[in-house]
Amino acid sequence: MNSATRLIRAPELSDAPYAYASVVDSGVRLVFLAGACPLEVDGTTAAVGDYAGQAAKCVETLIGALRAAGATLQDVVNTRVLVASSQRSDLVVAWEVVKDAFGDHDVPSTLMGVTVLGYEDQLVEIEAIAAVS
Repeated sequence: MNSATRLIRAPELSDAPYAYASVVDSGVRLVFLAGACPLEVDGTTAAVGDYAGQAAKCVETLIGALRAAGATLQDVVNTRVLVASSQRSDLVVAWEVVKDAFGDHDVPSTLMGVTVLGYEDQLVEIEAIAAVS
């Protein structure tokens, strides 16, 4: 885990598949990322109709944006995963891809169903904040 970030567990709360909080020490560079979208280099939407495929492309986009900012997934302190669906099962499909990408670095996260996202045929978007010492 990044030394600039401490993930906080809350044993008195439900055993969640993510930390309940994260703490970033002072003097650390914060990186606020735009929502990572499932876009190909040419701007078209990847994996049309496929929640898992779009989540994987969003993770790929997120990793690229983090790299450009001098960070990695291990530096992420918080995520918000937006899924254009009212079906919990669709949210879970996207979440599993994101959770697997982060592995043991189970940062505090919010998973939300939304009515629509910004790009045509877009089903998934991942927002993140990272901290780099």
